[in-house]
Amino acid sequence: MDVQVRKGDTLWYYSHVFNVPLRLIIDSNPSVSPEGLSVGQTVKIPGYSVSAYSIKPGDTLWAVANNRRISIDTLFLLNPDINPNNLQIGQTLHVPLRVTYRIISGNQNYDFQTLSSHLNQLYELYPFIRKEMIGSSVMGKPLEELQIGRGSKFIHWDGSFHANEWITTAIIMHFLNDFLLALTNQETIRGLSIYSFYDQVTLSVVPMVDPDGVDLVLNGPPAGPFGEEALRINRGSEDFSGWKANIRGVDLNNQYPAKWDVEAARKPNEPSFRDFPGYEPLTEPEAVAMAELAGNRQFEKLLAFHTQGEVIYWGYEDLEPPRAQTIVSEFSRVSGYEPIRYVDSYAGYKDWFIMVWRRPGFTVELGSGLNPLPLSQFDEIYQESLGIFLASLYM
Repeated sequence: MDVQVRKGDTLWYYSHVFNVPLRLIIDSNPSVSPEGLSVGQTVKIPGYSVSAYSIKPGDTLWAVANNRRISIDTLFLLNPDINPNNLQIGQTLHVPLRVTYRIISGNQNYDFQTLSSHLNQLYELYPFIRKEMIGSSVMGKPLEELQIGRGSKFIHWDGSFHANEWITTAIIMHFLNDFLLALTNQETIRGLSIYSFYDQVTLSVVPMVDPDGVDLVLNGPPAGPFGEEALRINRGSEDFSGWKANIRGVDLNNQYPAKWDVEAARKPNEPSFRDFPGYEPLTEPEAVAMAELAGNRQFEKLLAFHTQGEVIYWGYEDLEPPRAQTIVSEFSRVSGYEPIRYVDSYAGYKDWFIMVWRRPGFTVELGSGLNPLPLSQFDEIYQESLGIFLASLYM
């Protein structure tokens, strides 16, 4: 929601009158100097939208404000030309509406178009979110990173490294909406004050690492050479429900130089619907973008969300730091998932992260059954993963 600065207004006053943390207002307006607002300048107020109200017989501004439990001055801010002594029946009044409900839902088939639409809605309502395009998919779809918070500790989450594990993106986005609601409304989630993390942690999120593959699974092959090649790899079948790879048949979570040669020797040696690690490490733009992101951000910890198995992999070649065990024990406690230290699988993003930086990295396998997991599991998976999201902030 936008307001126009009046003489004497300050960001502190907006924080007070709208009951939104000052830091969130400052971060929503990076080009605005908090010390020197100019009359007529636009200021964004996070967590609010604007509704239209039609004046009825007997209405007064004071009555409208009282009925909505808002300050009357917020009405003057949004209606600078209003004459409170000369309201006209049918006149439109702009009224601030505090958003206290989810504006998006992850519980649906979650393709790239859905993600893009939901991201734009969140950016509009919560302009303190910082976004960066970290790269592009094979087909040129943008790979976006969101950042929330101002802390020195960078904590990373990502989803949909594998195409038919798209429900991980849906779960992440569902939680992000709840997280943002708790920030702007100064609420708790499971008893934890979310705003208390804002100055301690910077949350880095890449919701969908493989958008081309996700769209292939959910929407079928695209027109043109990429779709034709995917059909060839899939032996002519238009059932792509088992497809894990990116659009050109490379498994993005087998692309990292952490015993990549071991995986290459025992996995398919040509593009496939799953498991082909590429002809060498880091050939795919999606995998390269994620590697560069880890180097640029220097994550304090990393969580890569996959499906399925209700387990958490947390070790690599005895290179993980001792505190990784403490963290995964908490993840297990709050989710019921089983921690597994080592597994005979390499070349993953988590493996490479631990190998290079010796910091805690986790592959979280959500849900149970066969991929792609059905949406009938969504609510259960969300409740199980909620504790992991929260614990990653405080552990």
